[in-house]
Formats: sequence, structure tokens, C-alpha cells
Amino acid sequence: MLDPNIGARPVFDGGALISALDTRRATLGLDWNQLAHELWDQSGDLNAELAGNSLCSGALVRTAKRQTMSCQYAVMILRWIDRPPEDFLFEPVVAVGDTRLPTAGPDRRLRWNLPQLHSAVNERRGQERLTWAALADQLSCTPGRVTNLRAARLADMDLAMRITQWLRLPAASFIHPERW
Repeated sequence: MLDPNIGARPVFDGGALISALDTRRATLGLDWNQLAHELWDQSGDLNAELAGNSLCSGALVRTAKRQTMSCQYAVMILRWIDRPPEDFLFEPVVAVGDTRLPTAGPDRRLRWNLPQLHSAVNERRGQERLTWAALADQLSCTPGRVTNLRAARLADMDLAMRITQWLRLPAASFIHPERW
């Protein structure tokens, strides 16, 4: 558990993730539109089956400029560069063991299971005898941001990673190949 008296918390470096993405994009000679197609095609069979819209290159560029993103968006990028989210944490980082992301074929999409993350947080919170407010203080967020994970489909990547670090579990424990 992170010591509540220590102000430093692990922070997800979205800028470093975007830099790694951009390096691979440039190495392959892709423009942002081609990159958007590459990211979308990772789950090409599933996307065709769902008749979904393709990934917007403009949204990808805006994400690159903001350097913050949802955990669902980040995992698509992480899958493409074949790196775990823990590679993009600032100190202090908790060693959590094997951080490799699960593999997913073109008929699957890697997705965070946020209700599962909420359940793990709630169980650990109970073991530690923490109120939601006390836990939120340790995670440097509001209580609602943590309790909302129970029904959320999206959460920001920085919060998701602070939580997995607090749980001392790899993010991959909550990321699964999905068909929907």
C-alpha cells in the first residue's frame, strides 16, 4: 500500500506513450490517417462484424496534443506498440510482476474491465478499513471517480494506473480480449 503520508503517487505519462506511438509511426512511414487505420485494423474482423466506424485520425491527433486519454483508448495504442502501461509510469512505481498485455486476435479488442477493477478496489478498501473518501485521498482524486468505476465504460488512464499500483497488481489483470 502507498503510504498516505508520502505525497508522491505513480503518474501515467501520456506524453511518453504518445512519443512511443509517434516513434513507431514515423519508423513505419505512416501519416496520422494511416496510423488511425492501423490501430482500427488491430480488431479488423470484430470491427467489420460490428459495422463500426473507423478511428478518426483527428481524434488521434487531439489525443497526441493533450497527452491524456481514456484507459480504453490507451490500451489500443499500447497493443499496437506492444508495451504494457507500467512502462509509462513515473516514480514511485510499485513492482507488480508480469505486466505483459494479453494477446488479442483481429476478432477481439483489448478492453479494461472497470467493474472488475472497482470490485478489487472495494475489496481491498474493506480490508484496509478505508472509507471511500480516505481511499480517494490516497489516490489523489475524488471519491466519485473511484466509486463510478462500478458502472463506467471509460476512465482516465492515469487514475486506472494509480489504482492498479495501489492494488499492487499489473494493469493486465483488468485488461481482457473482448468481443462486443
